[in-house]
Amino acid sequence: MESKKKEKEKTQNPVKKASFISKMTFAWTLPIFIKGTKKILSTEDLYEPLNSHKSDILGDKLDYAWDIEVERCKNKEGKKPSLLRAGLKVFWWQITLIGIIEFVEEFFVSQTHVGMQMRVAASSIIYRKVLRLTKNALERSSIGQVVNLLSNDVARFEYAVTFLHYLFIGPLEVIVITIILYREIGISILFGVCFMILFVPLQMYLGKLNSKLRLKTAIRTDKRVRLMNEIIQGIQVIKQYTWEYAFAKIVEESRIKEMKAIRYVSYIRAVLMSFIFFTTRTSIFLSLVGYVLLGNYLDARTAFLVTAYFNILRLPMTSFFAQALTKLAETLISAKRIEKFMLLPEIKELRKAIPTKDPRSTPIEISNASAKWDTDQQEFTIQNINLKVKPGTLNAIVGYVGSSKSSLLQLILKELPLEIGTVNVDGTISYASQEPFLFSGTIRQNILFGQTLDIERYKTITRICALEYDFRQFPNRDFTIIGERGTTLSGGQKARVNLARAIYRDAEIYLLDDPLSAVDPHVSKHLFDKCIKKWLNGRTVLLVTNQLEYLEKVDNVIYLEHGKILSVGTYKELLQLGLDFTKLVEKDDDYQIRIRERSRTNSRSVGSLVRQKSCDSSLGDESEDSNNNNNRDFIDIDERQSTGSIGLNIYAKYFKACGGSKMLLFVSLICFASQFFASSADYYWSYWVAKQKSIAETPQETFNQTYLNIWNEFIDDPYFDVYLFTVITILTIIVTFWRSISLVNACVKGSKNLHNAMFKKITRAPMLFFNTNPSGRILNRFSKDIGQIDEILPTIWIDLVQHFLTIFGVIVVTSIVNPYFLIPIILIAVLFYYLRIYYLKTSSSLKRLEATTRSPIYSHLSASLNGLSTIRAFNAEKILIQEFNSYQDKHSSAFYLFMATNRGFGFFLDFICVFYIAIVTFSFFLMYDNGGNIGLAITQAINFRVQFAVRQSAELENTMTAVERVVEYEELDSEPDLKSTSDKKPKASWPENGEIKYEKLSLKYYNDERAEKVLIDISFEVKRNEKIGIVGRTGAGKSSLISALFRLFYNEGLIEIDKLDTSDIGLHDLRSKISIIPQEPVLFSGTLRYNLDPFEEYTDVKLWNALEEVQLKEMVQQLPSGLLSHISEGGSNFSVGQRQLICLCRAILRENKILVMDEATANVDPQTDALIQKTIRSKFANCTVLTIAHRLNTIMDSDKIIVMDEGRCLEFGSPYELLTTDNGPKIFQSMARQVGDVYYENFLKIAAKALEK
Repeated sequence: MESKKKEKEKTQNPVKKASFISKMTFAWTLPIFIKGTKKILSTEDLYEPLNSHKSDILGDKLDYAWDIEVERCKNKEGKKPSLLRAGLKVFWWQITLIGIIEFVEEFFVSQTHVGMQMRVAASSIIYRKVLRLTKNALERSSIGQVVNLLSNDVARFEYAVTFLHYLFIGPLEVIVITIILYREIGISILFGVCFMILFVPLQMYLGKLNSKLRLKTAIRTDKRVRLMNEIIQGIQVIKQYTWEYAFAKIVEESRIKEMKAIRYVSYIRAVLMSFIFFTTRTSIFLSLVGYVLLGNYLDARTAFLVTAYFNILRLPMTSFFAQALTKLAETLISAKRIEKFMLLPEIKELRKAIPTKDPRSTPIEISNASAKWDTDQQEFTIQNINLKVKPGTLNAIVGYVGSSKSSLLQLILKELPLEIGTVNVDGTISYASQEPFLFSGTIRQNILFGQTLDIERYKTITRICALEYDFRQFPNRDFTIIGERGTTLSGGQKARVNLARAIYRDAEIYLLDDPLSAVDPHVSKHLFDKCIKKWLNGRTVLLVTNQLEYLEKVDNVIYLEHGKILSVGTYKELLQLGLDFTKLVEKDDDYQIRIRERSRTNSRSVGSLVRQKSCDSSLGDESEDSNNNNNRDFIDIDERQSTGSIGLNIYAKYFKACGGSKMLLFVSLICFASQFFASSADYYWSYWVAKQKSIAETPQETFNQTYLNIWNEFIDDPYFDVYLFTVITILTIIVTFWRSISLVNACVKGSKNLHNAMFKKITRAPMLFFNTNPSGRILNRFSKDIGQIDEILPTIWIDLVQHFLTIFGVIVVTSIVNPYFLIPIILIAVLFYYLRIYYLKTSSSLKRLEATTRSPIYSHLSASLNGLSTIRAFNAEKILIQEFNSYQDKHSSAFYLFMATNRGFGFFLDFICVFYIAIVTFSFFLMYDNGGNIGLAITQAINFRVQFAVRQSAELENTMTAVERVVEYEELDSEPDLKSTSDKKPKASWPENGEIKYEKLSLKYYNDERAEKVLIDISFEVKRNEKIGIVGRTGAGKSSLISALFRLFYNEGLIEIDKLDTSDIGLHDLRSKISIIPQEPVLFSGTLRYNLDPFEEYTDVKLWNALEEVQLKEMVQQLPSGLLSHISEGGSNFSVGQRQLICLCRAILRENKILVMDEATANVDPQTDALIQKTIRSKFANCTVLTIAHRLNTIMDSDKIIVMDEGRCLEFGSPYELLTTDNGPKIFQSMARQVGDVYYENFLKIAAKALEK
């Protein structure tokens, strides 16, 4: 749901028209390499995805197979659906075909190709499942888990398919080679073969152990990614509460547990990869030693025939077979995790947009309905509700905080599972959620939400939703791109865009969940009169509201308490009934005023200020693009993509993270030591064969003088060579294991340090970073990139080191045999070096493209999870699935090109290596040498797998892009220091008075001289213990005023607290002394106690007292675990009003001298609001309080009022002074009069009384 720039139509992938020869030789990739050397590749250079790669096609196939599998298992008790079984039904023929054509190089690209298709298909059905999840299931799974499924688990299919066929190819080759060699050396072959086969059970055991550890790793990674998602979503609150260290500790503990499992997994992989290094050598040693011990003569032909055949088994049995076992085990675990997710509860009945056939039919009828979010909870959320809504009526739903008002709407939307009774809905539904659902895109895209543009209707909707003035503020008007979750909009603007989306949809039933709380009184009145009352006249409307002044104008009032409907009727009828409804209304300070005002209420529009500024439509033509590139607009920053090859500085930073130069030197020495012993064993064969030949042809004493002058005292022992070779072999095994474990430890240390450094930088980054980067982009680095550094990079390093050390050993040994072999080696080395540079120019760009095209997938997923109810209410699932498929297709295009060029490069290298082996072989026809040297040279040439080393070095370079992307975040700008310097650190008792002074303060969101100032030359003083009310139209700069106090953005000018310049002290020293109740209440998953007191500074008694003061004690006591009750991700198991009260509780606990309330009680009922206001007045009587409010009555008894408009402080004075002034803009006076004359008179009385105090 990110904004989409218009892209050129993609060109057709050249592989479609490529000939058979071109496909086999990868000649079709040459144009890509040529383009990659000339320019940095971008998304515009990607081709149209192949039909076999398209997400919708693959998703449909697997989704259909999964549905059949689920239905099949329903009829069989105890049988669970298998995702692998469903997947094999779709892809079995491709997997079988790959096994048949295994001998062709194209096989490798086919393997990865099928693995990619399985990944894409699995990702598609996971996303489709997300859109069908129940709210309860979503709470159990978390965004972190779903992101991990899409980033790491589905990738296991690629790895598994790549090695799958070696489970039968390896054993088959063992059988064939055993038969051949049995004819040559008889029973001796069984010694080596049995040794190799004995490793199979060990490999299987390690594979099984690896799968268990993989499951632990996945679960722990889920938790870490979930934590990171919560931190990213709530970063502003974390900064304001100075909770960075608390969350850093939690993430650190989570990371330690995750790394513990990853370390063991890496150890297992290292051990399995070490087998490659010595298993074949040891098998050769056992067979040939057994051959000699059985009394046979060892000649050059026999020794190197055995060596050659065992080397054929080296990769299939010691490498690929082991990897097939571990990858298959990991894939089984990942498949089980995906299966578990796919079997989570779904919405039983997805609403379909079916218009009502009879306009007189009952649109909503609920009979004896009881429902609860979790089947395990004892009490019902909705209890025995009976409701019949008449067509075309406006119905208000009211009640105290936590009375299940929103849950009633969720029941109608089929989101809340119905346990008892029936709910019948006849007609199409439109829905506006309580928490505005906005995604990264233009304002127009957010309003249309996939619907066709009707420009006249659109203009009308934006006018009645009071958005025209806001559009005029933005440089690109309604084409302005807003950040994820509308980060660049004010709370009121978000609410009105959210409402406009619901109203724009032509529906028969409108469910509006508290859309008026976040806006100013005059805007609220305009929205109710013009939008809800007039525009929706004749439509069925259910309006959840805490603005009780509108109840007289609705047709019916539905009064809820504890999930039950206590009464339904007109406003007058409910007043006559009495009950608790009367108490609810009478607690509203304006109750008596409304009784007198009824006959005098007029239907004025938005106030004069709004009328003056929105008289002209601000809507332009779609093609219109403002040249005024004002920085107030959200900067749609594409994800940064580095260019060129990975710089040495990236490797230097990685090695530094791994332990620095000492660790590098230590590991290097161990690596060279292991190769020294391995090469010694290889060379010893030549020596031993030559010795055997000399023994047969030369007298014993001559041999002693020729070969063993230094071993004269041992030469009489006939088994001397066996002893020596045994020692070399054992040392090779020991040092190889030591080398692999050391490499793993270094890589794990590097991964840990890189993650910690990136996390530290993220939490220290300014708010600008989070406002301009979607959460999916950041999560991509903490999930996929960190996952590659954790698990893929150590394997590549070990493999690369083994390959290069083997090549080094081959060069040394063959040079000793014949120095002339250095000539073709040098030529090939130079050729490969330039080929590698040529290849990396393209592959590095493609790998970065693959990474950046992956980020929108996670952002889209995150946005979808945040707005599930709205998406389903609008029946927008198909649109969002199509968008998800388009993101997947773009990623698949980049991935396939990267994969194809990688295999093409490998093919070209293989072709060159064939010439080298031919040169070495035919050179012996031109020169005479002994049989041992000839055999050694040829077998070493066969082992000269330089193409694998070069390819793996290129793969390392490509995988190092993950390190590069992580290191990029280490270079982010940071906020000023958290702690003050010793000479400027304030006293512990600071601030003692709570006096605040703003002097010529300006604020910018971007640290750029050209950036527009959001606040302009603000100056005012707040005296000790003063209560300051801050008012102004939505978007006027009220919240920015608070942001400046917390130094969240870039301040110019002066802010002093108790005559101390806040810019001189550390951010923690400043922010920890200011309590805040934020506009958007944020809770984190964990216990309620943790959410109140993450540092465990307060006793339970103090926590209970604070809860009592905010009217939550009784509710918390009813929870199963009290203070230790679990809070779901984002606090979704609490109502918005309850979340605001928990935030107020936090403020009470901190006992700071300064309190800031940013719409603290916007989502609570008037009775609770009155109680909270009373608590604040008594609890914070000796504190300075800054209150942003839309309800004028809540701030009318303040000492001073600040009136904001367009980033300026236009009025500052006592409420009475501003209400009665005859000079100045008289904005506050106008706002008060717009509510009604009787309200204005009451405001005057409250203000006069406050002035007397």
